[in-house]
Amino acid sequence: MEATVAATTSYRALLHVPGFPRLAMATLLVRAGASMWQLALVLFVLQRYGSASLAGISVFLAIAPGVIVSPLAGALLDRYGRVRLMVSDYAASAIALTGIVVLANLHAPLPAILALVVFSSLMNPLGTSGSRSLFPLVIPSHLWDRANAVDSMFYMITTVLGPPLAGAIVAFYSPEAAIAGTAVVFLAGAITLAAVHDVPSEREDRVGLLAEARAGVLYVVRHQTLRGLAVGMSVVNLGQGILIVALPVKVLEGGYGGVQVVGILWSIMGLSGIASGLSAGRLGSIGRERPMLVGGILGIGAGIAAIASASSLGGLVLGVVLVGIGSSVMDVALFSLRQRVTDPAWFGRAFAVSMHLNYSGIPIGSALSGPLLAISTPVALAAAVAFAVGAAGLTFVMVPSSERG
Repeated sequence: MEATVAATTSYRALLHVPGFPRLAMATLLVRAGASMWQLALVLFVLQRYGSASLAGISVFLAIAPGVIVSPLAGALLDRYGRVRLMVSDYAASAIALTGIVVLANLHAPLPAILALVVFSSLMNPLGTSGSRSLFPLVIPSHLWDRANAVDSMFYMITTVLGPPLAGAIVAFYSPEAAIAGTAVVFLAGAITLAAVHDVPSEREDRVGLLAEARAGVLYVVRHQTLRGLAVGMSVVNLGQGILIVALPVKVLEGGYGGVQVVGILWSIMGLSGIASGLSAGRLGSIGRERPMLVGGILGIGAGIAAIASASSLGGLVLGVVLVGIGSSVMDVALFSLRQRVTDPAWFGRAFAVSMHLNYSGIPIGSALSGPLLAISTPVALAAAVAFAVGAAGLTFVMVPSSERG
């Protein structure tokens, strides 16, 4: 009996879930493209315009519009299904990034380029929310912790592969070439996912699309656990948004190397998170969600503190390792807890709102990074540490323990 239970809850069991291998491959490709895109955009703006403030604003515009429209995206996902909307997002991203390359080569003004950045952002919630809400519908609940560990591992793998690849392309060719390569990866993700069978949406309570979007927001705001996660995760992500811009600036200003080193550091962050994420998934998060969340956030804060105080490349490596470990542990607990407390009929709407509220700190932190970096890089990173410490406290207070439900 014990052997049978172990087999049915193993990582290998995921491979036998219909549709999961292709969904996993598409998710891996798209997240690799997203990690390439984020660094390629920052390096494009830094190299072409020489402004950390503009780089921060660009990252803000690449994320914030999607956060704003996420309730509408969730309503669309619950109403029309997920796969075709996800494919449309990935294809639109490929088209938008190709357009950016064309405009850059034509020396078009920055506002025209940023308009395509915003367009891609507006489509983004269909892909990110669709993927996360499709996982628990495709995968049996007893495999959720394992699947979420794999999902977190995908983030780490793409962090390992994406930024170094983008950095290498920028170093040997140009930022525009890195953006073009990202467009190809998004297109490959769309083609891979197109063959996945969708999960039908069987609901009879449909009202107007805007009313459903509003209902999704209210569902999250009124839900004690989802509300607590939104506050805690958005605050820690303020610090992570600062780190996206501050780490490349610290490397380039400190003379630790060129853009290749920036990519390698992101890669090390991803590698450090893979083992910790798989271990967290193997142990399971039931009954441990809040300690894992708080511990992971504090790990992220410790890593950013190490980066802030680093006086050598070794110090930067230590910092990104701690950030990677903390992020993976936090993600496994976050993904599984959100799935367990959300009514399946609300997966699209609730996940879209919850995910993008959680993620909202990234664009805001990136926008804040410009003024903070104008003061100094240590000041910017110290602010990021403060956000992480505050997020740990807020999460402990606002997210219910397993005993309280």
